[in-house]
Amino acid sequence: MKLIVTWCVAVLLLAAGAAAYVEMGLESPWTFNCEGTGDDARCVKKEAEPDLPVQTLNQCKLICGSYGPLWPRPSASVTLGSGLQQFTVAKMTDLIVVPEEVGGLMRESMAIFRNHLDMYHPDYNWIEGTAPWTVPTDPSIADHNLYIQISVTEEVDRLSLSTDESYSLDIVPAPGITTVVIVAQTFFGARHGLESLSQVMNYNEENDCLQIIDSVVIDKDNPAFPYRGLAIDTSRNYIPVKDIERTLDAMSSTKLNTFHWHITDSHSFPVMINSLPKMHQYGAYSSRELYHPDEVRGLVEYGRVRGIRVMPEIDAPAHVGNGWQWGPQEGLGDLAVCVNQEPWASYCVEPPCGQLNLANENMYDVLLKVYQEITHMFQPVDLIHFGGDEVNLNCWNTTDEIVEWMQTVGDGTLSEGHYMQEWSNFQNRAFDLFTDANNGTQATGIIWTSTLTEQGGVDSFLDKDKYIIQIWSAGNDTIIKELLENEFRVIFSNYDAWYFDCGFGAWVGEGNNWCSPYIGWQKVYDNSPHEMAGSQDYYDQVIGGEAAMWSEQVDQVGLDAKLWPRGAALGERLWSNPSSSWEAAEVRMVHHRQRMVQRGVAAERLQPKWCFQNEGLCYA
Repeated sequence: MKLIVTWCVAVLLLAAGAAAYVEMGLESPWTFNCEGTGDDARCVKKEAEPDLPVQTLNQCKLICGSYGPLWPRPSASVTLGSGLQQFTVAKMTDLIVVPEEVGGLMRESMAIFRNHLDMYHPDYNWIEGTAPWTVPTDPSIADHNLYIQISVTEEVDRLSLSTDESYSLDIVPAPGITTVVIVAQTFFGARHGLESLSQVMNYNEENDCLQIIDSVVIDKDNPAFPYRGLAIDTSRNYIPVKDIERTLDAMSSTKLNTFHWHITDSHSFPVMINSLPKMHQYGAYSSRELYHPDEVRGLVEYGRVRGIRVMPEIDAPAHVGNGWQWGPQEGLGDLAVCVNQEPWASYCVEPPCGQLNLANENMYDVLLKVYQEITHMFQPVDLIHFGGDEVNLNCWNTTDEIVEWMQTVGDGTLSEGHYMQEWSNFQNRAFDLFTDANNGTQATGIIWTSTLTEQGGVDSFLDKDKYIIQIWSAGNDTIIKELLENEFRVIFSNYDAWYFDCGFGAWVGEGNNWCSPYIGWQKVYDNSPHEMAGSQDYYDQVIGGEAAMWSEQVDQVGLDAKLWPRGAALGERLWSNPSSSWEAAEVRMVHHRQRMVQRGVAAERLQPKWCFQNEGLCYA
C-alpha cells in the first residue's frame, strides 16, 4: 500500500462589489446574542448598544447550542468553542495522507469542499463557480493560516454495508494558524468529516471573508445505521442527469449514503441497453429522455466521490410493460403480458399495466442481458434492488399462455398458492441470473414487502441470507415483527412517514392522492426504525431506512422542494437516531435549509425569515 501526500493552496479571487455588503452589515442596528444552553440555546436579536461589540447572526449561529450549526448532529461527543477565527481562502492549505487507491477520491472531495466555501459568499457566481473574495485590510485576518490535515488508513474505495464511515474532527487554535485534523479509517469517513468541517464555517459580512469556530472536538462520529437511503423513480417521469446530480449533492450534505434509483417501471424504460436497443426505443418517452450508459457510470462515480452508493432497481416481475413489447416481431414471443391492458384497475394498481411472462423462457434470456449491462454501468454491485411488489395474479391467470403453462409445472393447479410459488421461483432465478451477470459475485438482493412476504409465508419463498426486505407498509404493520422473528434484515420505508409523494391532489380521479396527508419534516424526523422494530433483540437486523419519491406527480421542476429539507430530517434520524424529538432540532433544521439553498438546492421554505432571525419565537 502506497501513501499519497498532497499539498494544495487555494487561489484568492479578487473582485469589486463586496464592500457594499460590508457597509450594509455595518449599518445594521441589531446584534445577536446566544442565550440559554444545550438544545434550548437561541440566538436572540436585540438592538445594539453604543460602543459595545456587535455580533452578527452568522457569528451567533456558529457558536450557539450544543451542536451549533451541525446537521446531522453527531452521534459522538461534541465540544464547540465559544470563539471565532476569521480567515481567507487564500491562506487555506491542506495535507492529505491516504492510501494511493483513494487519493483521487480524496482530492476530488477536497475540491468539492473548497467550492462549498465559495458558495457561502453572497455574490457567488453560479456560472463560473467562483466567489469575489476581497483582501481584508486587517492583517490578523489576511495573514491567518488555516491548515487542514486529513489521514485515512484503509484502502476501501467502494461503499458496502460493512464500511467504517466514522471520523474524528479536531480544530486547534494557535497564534497565526488554525489547525484542522480529520482522522478516519476510510475515505467515506474522511468525506463526512469534511462535510462537518464545512458546517462549522460561514461567511463574515464585515470583512468579506470566512470564519470558523476556533476550537472543535468531535470524537469518533459514526452513523447509527449503515443504510441511509433516498429512492427516486425516473420511470413515471424522466428526471435529467443534472437534477439527479443536484440530488446527490444534497444527499451528501446530510450524510445520506444510498441513492436507490428506481430506473424502470411499466410506464417507461429510459435506460439504454446496447445489446437490446428496442428496450429503450419502445420504452423511453423520447430519444432525449434516456440515460446513456456513460451517463449512468458518470452518476455512479459522482455519487461515490460524495460518499453515496448509487443502487439500481429494475423492478420485476410486476411494474414491467413499456419497453418489453417487441418480443413477437423478433420471434421471441410475449416477453410481458397485460401491457397497457384495460380496464387497468383489473390488472394492476395504476395505469399502465404489465408483468413479465413467466411462461416464456426467452424472457429470462432478455432479463440476463439487461442485468449484464446494468452490472457494467453500476460496477461493482454489492446491493441490487429487484423490486418485486404489487404482482396482480389476475393478470397472469387471465393470460392463456400462462394458464396453460401453470398446468404443466409445479402442482399443475391454478391456485393462488401455486402462483405464489412460481413467483418465488422467478425471483430466485432472477437472483441467480444477476449473480451470473455480476461476474459470479453474489450481491445482496433487496425486495419490497408484498404478498410474497405476507404473514405465514415469507420464509417459504425467500432466503434470509440472500434478501433484505424493504418495508413500505405502515410503521405499525404486524408483518414487521414476523419478518424480524424469521431473522430477515429490514429497511424501513413506511409510507405513513417516509413517502414524500404523499399529500397532493390525486392524479387518477379527484381529491387527494392515496397516501395523504402531506408528511412534514417533523414526522419524518420522529420516525424511528428502532421503535418500529420493537425489541432491542432485533436492532442488528434493522440496517437502516429510506425515503421514497415516486414520480407520478413530480419531475425536475418540483423535485427539490418535495425532497428537501425533509430528506435532511431523514438524514439526522438515520445518522444519530436521536432520542429527542424534532423540537430540539428545529433551529438547526431551519439553518441547514438555508445552507442547502446557498449550495444551489431549491429546498422548501419552512418558516418566514423572521423566524430564522428570531429563534424560538415561532413556537406552537
